[in-house]
Amino acid sequence: MISIRFSRTVLGGLLGGVALCIAFSYLAAAQVKSQTSTEEGQATKEVVVERGEIVYINGNTVVVRMEDGTMHHFDNIPDTVSFMVDGKPVNIHNAKVGMKLQKETVKTTTPRVVTTVETVTGKVWHVSPPNWVILTLENGKNQRFNIPKNQMFTVDGKETDAFGLKKGMIVNAQKVIEVPETVAALEYKRTGKMPPTPPEIKADVPILVVVVPNTAPPAPVEMAAETTPSRLPKTASNLPLVGLLGALFCSLSLTAMTIRTIASRPTCAGRTKLDGQMSHGG
Repeated sequence: MISIRFSRTVLGGLLGGVALCIAFSYLAAAQVKSQTSTEEGQATKEVVVERGEIVYINGNTVVVRMEDGTMHHFDNIPDTVSFMVDGKPVNIHNAKVGMKLQKETVKTTTPRVVTTVETVTGKVWHVSPPNWVILTLENGKNQRFNIPKNQMFTVDGKETDAFGLKKGMIVNAQKVIEVPETVAALEYKRTGKMPPTPPEIKADVPILVVVVPNTAPPAPVEMAAETTPSRLPKTASNLPLVGLLGALFCSLSLTAMTIRTIASRPTCAGRTKLDGQMSHGG
C-alpha cells in the first residue's frame, strides 16, 4: 500500500499568500479532521495613568477636572464601576465632590500564530495532473480537490509531482493554515482618595452667638458720697497772677502821666488877664 502526503502552509491575509496543499472544492465535515494549535510570542505592556478630581456629581453624571486642567463630562456611569479607597470599593453613589481619582490602564499585547491542520484520507479514484484529483473517502463518496501549481508529493519516501499519482493509491492529504494575529488585553486599576473630613465642632463651643438688647430700664446707680480731699490738688501756676499785676501797674503809670500833662497847662482866664497886662505895659 502506498501512502502519499501533500501539504502546504498558508499565511494569513496579512502576509498575502493563499496556497494550499490541496484546495478543497468542498469539504465533507465527517471526513475532514481539524486540529488547531497556538504559539504565542513575547508580550509587551503599555501603562497609561489618568488623574483627576470630582467637581460635580448629579446622580450617575460626574464632571472631573483632569490633571492638565481640562474638564471631562461623564454621563450614565454604571453602578458597577468602582474605585478602591482605603481597600474598599466606592461607586458613583458613594463618591463625593473633591474626591481624587486615578485610573491606570494596562494594555498587554501578545503576538501569536494560530495553526490549523485539516486532514483528509482517501483513495485515488481519478487524477488529472496537474490540476485536480478525485478521492474516494472513508464513507465511500468521491470528492474532487484542486492541486496547487508545482505541488510536490511524497510517495514511499520519495518526492513526486501530481503526474506520479495513480488510481488506487491511498492518499493522506493535509491543509495547513497559519494565521498571525495580535491579541490585546486591557486591565483597569481604579483608585481614589476621599476629600479631608472637616474638623469636628465641640459641643461646648457656640456656633452662633446672638446678642439680645436689654429693653428693661437701667438699674439705678448709687452715687458714692463725695469726700473732701484733705489736700487740694495743684491745678494752676503763678504766671497768670504776675501778668495781672504787670497790667495793673501799666494802667496806673498811664493815668499818672495823663494827670501831670493836664496840670501843667494854664487855664483860659489866667491867659486873658496876662494878655491884657502885657498890652497896657506896652
